[in-house]
Amino acid sequence: MVRIDFRRADAMIFAVAAYFALCVALRVFISPALEIDEGEQAFVSQFLALGYGPQPPFYNWLQYAVVEIFGVSLTALTVLKHLLLFLCCLFYGLAAQVLIKDRALAAMAMLGVLTLPPVFLLAQRDLSHTVAALFAVSLFLYGFFRTLRSPSLFSYLLTGIAVGIGLMSKYNFALVPAAAVLAVLPERDLRQRIFDWRMIVALAVAFVIVLPHAYWILNNLTSASAGTINEMKEGLSGGRLMQAFHGTLSLISAIFGASILPVVFFAVVFPFDIKRICLAESQWTRITGRIICFCLAAVLLIVLGLGATHIREKWLAVFIVLLPLYLCLKIDAAGIETTGKLKRFSIPLFIMIFAVLIGVSARVVTSPMLGSYNRLNIPYEAFIRDITQNHAIQPALVIADDTNLAGSVRLQLPQATVITAFNPPTPLAAGWRSAGPVLVIWRGQGEPEPAFSEAFRQKLIEGGVASGDIKPLYSATPYYLGKGDDRYGFGYLWVAQENP
Repeated sequence: MVRIDFRRADAMIFAVAAYFALCVALRVFISPALEIDEGEQAFVSQFLALGYGPQPPFYNWLQYAVVEIFGVSLTALTVLKHLLLFLCCLFYGLAAQVLIKDRALAAMAMLGVLTLPPVFLLAQRDLSHTVAALFAVSLFLYGFFRTLRSPSLFSYLLTGIAVGIGLMSKYNFALVPAAAVLAVLPERDLRQRIFDWRMIVALAVAFVIVLPHAYWILNNLTSASAGTINEMKEGLSGGRLMQAFHGTLSLISAIFGASILPVVFFAVVFPFDIKRICLAESQWTRITGRIICFCLAAVLLIVLGLGATHIREKWLAVFIVLLPLYLCLKIDAAGIETTGKLKRFSIPLFIMIFAVLIGVSARVVTSPMLGSYNRLNIPYEAFIRDITQNHAIQPALVIADDTNLAGSVRLQLPQATVITAFNPPTPLAAGWRSAGPVLVIWRGQGEPEPAFSEAFRQKLIEGGVASGDIKPLYSATPYYLGKGDDRYGFGYLWVAQENP
């Protein structure tokens, strides 16, 4: 049995590694069904492209590489995400060690990442691109602060690589390096780091990493930007003043929700030093504080400029992740004794995150007991087995009506190509039927016979299927770990192979 000494700073990285390993094991064990982002990754990992839609492709490229090496599986999907989260914590801790001599305090900064809801909660339910962005921010912080402390060609290269990865992970990451540059300019002794010739090397490296996707954006600007902008504007109509009010209120609420737990954890561990911490200042607290403020101010300007009214906490994760480091820098500047504090910080933290992990995992069992179901209860495996077991030949091509269904089916039929009718990587051309047996599948909201949409029918007709051959069939299988006779309905049809 692994025993962790919560008094030792070096032991904390092993505790974090053990936590993420448990996250992987539980996710693989609880259900073969996929969440939204998991289904999307299983689907798009079939294809290597310069762009896939409203999110940059770095995470997709990593997932494609993992699937190419190890094959498509729930383990391949889960390990990548939690490996990136672990690397996020690792480089965050290294960044803290560059600035903080107290190893216990640097370890608390690293553990502070685990107090962020996108890390200990949302990532255990469904996140992908944000996870890659959090890793990129931590890598950037390490390279950036190492450059300020002891500049070298390697540190500039590392910073440039981090910027390139970040821009390829989430578009809003661009605010972080921009804010970092602005934050350093008022510091006279560090300003020269920005105007060093090696900065050109860093920018060149970032440019090379971003260039392929930038070319794609120029030709697909609407596809790259429309999704997030529409989400930010959802839920309210009205004049610009009302939109500005609701957008600002939503942003403040998201900032509070994203930052309250780190603040509470540090306040509980240092209850009698809060005033000293608030008043303490150093060059590093000023720089880190400015980065956070500049980023959030930029988000506010974007909210007001776009008329956005709905801001999610996970969108702020790449900025709020700097908060634990900032708090630890304030504690360091105050010269507060940290003996015994690491244990007081880490034990309640691990109790909380393990409890949340168990709770998130247990919902597969507890939800049906309450008469409700979630995506992890949907019986994709039973459905595919039910409709393919009587066919001597497995489908060569599967056409689904959404990416989550497509990804979930691909997990069950890894030898088949899976596309969606409404956003396929390649158009439904007349020759697609010659690939072999074709299976068309769709679903509704769980009803025994989900409706076959007219738009779906029209796509198949455009692809060369005669309207008379479109004869929907249905299969209703028991929910995964469901109650009694509760069943989930799927629709499907087989398309005859086209004669050569």
